[in-house]
Amino acid sequence: MSRPNRHVPQLSRRQVMRLAAVGALGASASGWIEALAADAAAHPSRRKSCILLWMSGGPSQTDTFDPKPGHANSGPFKPIATAVPGILLGPHLPKLARQAKDLALIRSMSSKEGDHGRATYYLRTGYLPQGAVRHPALGSLVANEFDDGSAELPGFVSISPVRAINAAAFTSGFLGPKCAPLTVGERPLAGGADAGGPSLRVDDLDIPRGIGRPRADERLELMQSLGSDFLANRPGVATLSHQSAYARAVKMMRSSAAKAFDLDEEPAAVHDAYGRNPFGQGCLLARRLVERGVPFVEVTLSSVDGANGLGWDTHAQNFDTVEKLCNVLDAGWSTLMTDLRSRGLLDSTLIVWMGEFGRTPKINESAGRDHFPNAWSTVLAGGGIRGGQAIGNTGVDGEQIKDRPVLVPDLLATIVKALGIDPTKQNLEENGRPIRIVDLKANPIKEVLG
Repeated sequence: MSRPNRHVPQLSRRQVMRLAAVGALGASASGWIEALAADAAAHPSRRKSCILLWMSGGPSQTDTFDPKPGHANSGPFKPIATAVPGILLGPHLPKLARQAKDLALIRSMSSKEGDHGRATYYLRTGYLPQGAVRHPALGSLVANEFDDGSAELPGFVSISPVRAINAAAFTSGFLGPKCAPLTVGERPLAGGADAGGPSLRVDDLDIPRGIGRPRADERLELMQSLGSDFLANRPGVATLSHQSAYARAVKMMRSSAAKAFDLDEEPAAVHDAYGRNPFGQGCLLARRLVERGVPFVEVTLSSVDGANGLGWDTHAQNFDTVEKLCNVLDAGWSTLMTDLRSRGLLDSTLIVWMGEFGRTPKINESAGRDHFPNAWSTVLAGGGIRGGQAIGNTGVDGEQIKDRPVLVPDLLATIVKALGIDPTKQNLEENGRPIRIVDLKANPIKEVLG
């Protein structure tokens, strides 16, 4: 976890809000607030973090980050200009368009996996689901590299996931429970009201009513003693992992860092800016977790207005659904970037936007778009990457890649390399077989690495 720089004045959230209310953080003519942010981002104690924005169902690249103006495949949507001349976005992402200088659009993603379950596993682990190996999700791989066991919060937090599509794609695999995600606000595959949504609080962190701290500590010590005796008589990975998991849980219960999950600490205006929906509030929670040193957080945008849990799976009525989803995405993602930038954390926080595949440029008879793994888009932002550019070209119609194809392992190698992790490093699976973090054939995207 990063330590504050003692040579720079530290302001609390409340102090900053009060200053903003009286206009003290307006133009900042003296430049001191910008210098404060820059110093925080460049401070050597600041380790990089990653926020994955996971679009469950496979988002349409044609209607978001690879529009085709003037072509029939564009449908009723008219692209909009961005802060980068020549780069266009879909019309429902105006706030992100203004931050295009920080976005690296990868428009030439390609795979052969058009099934939701297989593609989800592939994008989230970098490996195809075959054989007996249980590959770790990207978040677990990052947590394994960055989490030394001393942190009060888990190294991987998953917010509002829809795991039913392929539960194996959301686990720590052969890395075991120590790298497993802490899941909050899990969503079902069959919809549910979006406005209220599941709680983003962690269950059972508080001491039960009527039980004081001394008595609770005595119970925990008794449990630890019994667990140690059990481990001594039955040594093994399973029992050790069970005890370690409980120890981490107790540490978080006793930690002030657990207040990161208390979103009520944030002003109403901040909640409004992110959007009062599971994804927007998940992005706010992601900022609070990264701020406290959590190395990997993922936030899933799966549906709006009570639609099914694969909201981006727009086989029918694509344009109405994409508009609603993009309105939620634009507010949450753009505010997240603005918030991180104001805290000097954007350069040390890599934001990844992706789903399991794209959607057909051609519009079907139900005004929808079908699965399309041939040519689709992902986006990187922050984390020191080179923004303000589009990688790859899918031509005037989006039907096929014309330039710079990028494979799934290439993308994951780029992500881990941007975080300072060697993608060729090996981990040992249960039977002692070495498996690289990313496939050896992967080629990081040099154009976006700073």
